[in-house]
Amino acid sequence: MALSGGGDSVALLHAAAGWTRDHGRRLLALTVDHGLCPDSARWTDFARDAAHAAGADWQGLSWEGPKPAAGLPAAARAARHRLIADAARQAGARVILFAHTAGDVAEGELMRAEGSTLGRLRDWSPSPVWPECRGLMLLRPMLDVARADLRDWLTAQGLSWIDDPANEDPKYARSRARLSLLPSGTAGDPAVGPTRMRGPLPLPAGEGSFLIDRSIAPHALAATLVCAGGGDRPPRGGRLDRLLQRLGAGESFTATLCGARIEASPDQVLVTREPGEFSRHPSPPLPLLPGGETVWDGRWLLTASEPGWSVAPAAGRLASLSGPDRARLAALPPPARATRPVLIRHGAPAPVLASPTVTMRSLVEQRLAFALDRMTHETELEPRADGATPRNHLFLALNC
Repeated sequence: MALSGGGDSVALLHAAAGWTRDHGRRLLALTVDHGLCPDSARWTDFARDAAHAAGADWQGLSWEGPKPAAGLPAAARAARHRLIADAARQAGARVILFAHTAGDVAEGELMRAEGSTLGRLRDWSPSPVWPECRGLMLLRPMLDVARADLRDWLTAQGLSWIDDPANEDPKYARSRARLSLLPSGTAGDPAVGPTRMRGPLPLPAGEGSFLIDRSIAPHALAATLVCAGGGDRPPRGGRLDRLLQRLGAGESFTATLCGARIEASPDQVLVTREPGEFSRHPSPPLPLLPGGETVWDGRWLLTASEPGWSVAPAAGRLASLSGPDRARLAALPPPARATRPVLIRHGAPAPVLASPTVTMRSLVEQRLAFALDRMTHETELEPRADGATPRNHLFLALNC
């Protein structure tokens, strides 16, 4: 869990610690020191002591390096999520708890009404950072709880917490929203709750490619584009709206957005990685470090058991592949073939699609399943045994 030492996270700490004790589980509290306040070291010590007092393990994390002059809250939030995701994955966790409350939901709604592009909080959702969050989900179990009620509970339990003065600094949009919603210090409306994804799902078209319905919902189209493109930034509203209009009008066209290619014909709409990106922005093959995980193009996870391997796109190398490898690629949609990773052995004359000493796994399908609420329980995040067919969670319950 993320533990800042504030009232919300201290309340969640004790609730989660009780649950883990009852269920024989381990709770690891992660505290990020952003280095933005003279008191941050003291707050980190407070969080450490609180975690240990509750019976949880604890780890401190630091946001190192220069800080931006503009957009500091967003940069700090992204850094916090990256640090927490890396630490959680290294600890073997699959779920990260965050202590957002009904007040956070209400503040976010107000900020969006004033033009913010901040995403909506959901009780069960993927982390906003990629690829650090691969295989992880965020759980926010207190979105229907008022902030003031949590502090009343803490006071009744004799527990203390930290109040960050930045939460009341009007130079930050979040603070302004909180001040306008909470003139008397009470929490936001607990009736404002998380949203759920609805609408037709994308269908698989082979390794990271999807067929979509022309009536696809905006959020589902945005998620499909981001995941197929391997990036981490959703499309801007105007460009997404224009794409939805063209789909709804039944147009036939080819377009690129978020690094993804959309091919709309009278019979189908295909979304895949844009192959032209590899020729417009060429890069040298990426070396694979033995025993370590390498994420390539935001879409594939590779692990090599021996040195001497690199990964690169098939674009520009298709003719060098063996006949069997080219036949295997023929099963993919034509635009997707050049976007497939190939393995290059140092000193070898030609690339290959696979090797016994390198494991390769597409991350796109699971990532999209996370984004579209197709994985609703922790057990669905469990890794499969080596050689087992991965579960495709996007398509387990198409009629739900």
